[in-house]
Amino acid sequence: MSDEDPWKNWYQDSSPGSDATQDVSFSSRMPSSPPGAGRRSWPEQPPSSSGSPGYGGAAGYGGAAPGYSDAPTQSGAPYGGSTYGGPPTQVGRRRWRFWGQPGRRGRRIALYFGILVLVLILAVGGSYFWINGKLNKTVALPATTVTSAGTNWLIAGSDQRTGISRAERAQLHLGATGADASDSLMLLHTGSGKPVLISIPRDSYVPIPGHGSNKINAALAIGGPALLVQTVEQVTGLKINHYMSIGFGGLADVVNTVGGVHICLPAAVKDPYSGANLKAGCQNLNGTQAIQFVRSRHAFATSDLQRIQDQRAFLQALLSKATSPGVYLNPFTALPFASTSASAIAVDKGTSLYSLLQVAFALRAPQTGTVPIANANFQTPAGDAVKWNTSQALQLFNALKADKPVPAGLLTGTKVG
Repeated sequence: MSDEDPWKNWYQDSSPGSDATQDVSFSSRMPSSPPGAGRRSWPEQPPSSSGSPGYGGAAGYGGAAPGYSDAPTQSGAPYGGSTYGGPPTQVGRRRWRFWGQPGRRGRRIALYFGILVLVLILAVGGSYFWINGKLNKTVALPATTVTSAGTNWLIAGSDQRTGISRAERAQLHLGATGADASDSLMLLHTGSGKPVLISIPRDSYVPIPGHGSNKINAALAIGGPALLVQTVEQVTGLKINHYMSIGFGGLADVVNTVGGVHICLPAAVKDPYSGANLKAGCQNLNGTQAIQFVRSRHAFATSDLQRIQDQRAFLQALLSKATSPGVYLNPFTALPFASTSASAIAVDKGTSLYSLLQVAFALRAPQTGTVPIANANFQTPAGDAVKWNTSQALQLFNALKADKPVPAGLLTGTKVG
């Protein structure tokens, strides 16, 4: 027996006339338990160029062993290996489960995102129906044959004292009782153009259906919202599609829930009748200060005509705050505000939360003004009243009735007192 190791230089090229040594790349993965357990697993042999039996030959150990396949993989090498001299590949790799497979991480993230979106949709939808169910839909609009383009809202602020304690009444200088009259009256028109917000002075002297002529705020005290709507439709020629009203107590709660309202005053406002004592400059009004501000008229030379401008400015500021991202994207502010507002206002039976949201955004930056006035100190059997400029008022309301732009000069805007 030769002392020479029979396995020595097995990897060398045995072709005649060749003295070069060629290295062979090993497969990166071999079967762990080949058939014939107990025998040594021979390394993969390069094929012999001579085709003679032997290691690497077609019929030798380099041939196909039982349980093995010479079928090439995608890389073109048997056993899942690479072609000689190329990078090794892996065979027999265990398939991962769905969540761990390469390339499936994006699917997992997409699924999580989809679940989050679904939860948000359900939360928003549930909140919408919950708040919509809290709306105080107690007002029945009267039947009418009046028609007009666009949508018209009648917004009334009443001097109702319901829900306000005796101490709060004293602080707000409200007195013991109120007439439940419309302390503030506005008409909002929305249509194809820019929204238009018009103040109707509460002392406007107009005919009230079935009750002769009187100040327009008496209509609410006499016949409630239905008579007030009838009165406005008769004197403007506009169909009132929706009605909304809020009392003093409800307004204070809404302001406090939203975190106050930012108002800039050109001069200090001091009015012992309303209790207002506000400094000049920009400031944040809480609920009590807000009521004092929108009720103040004795601090101004034009009295109620300045007050209705301040009321428009305050309403715009309130709705701008309520529809700002800092509020509606914060559920801890948005939900309490929406819930409080829904409980504080009275609306007609055809009003939905969606329509109120449309109003809120329309009131952020509308075209504003007051009904054109001919005489602010018109003497009547009902006392000192406001007489409209009939021809200009007719131009204004006819434009709104046709959903056309308001003629220039009829609306003078809003200036805080």
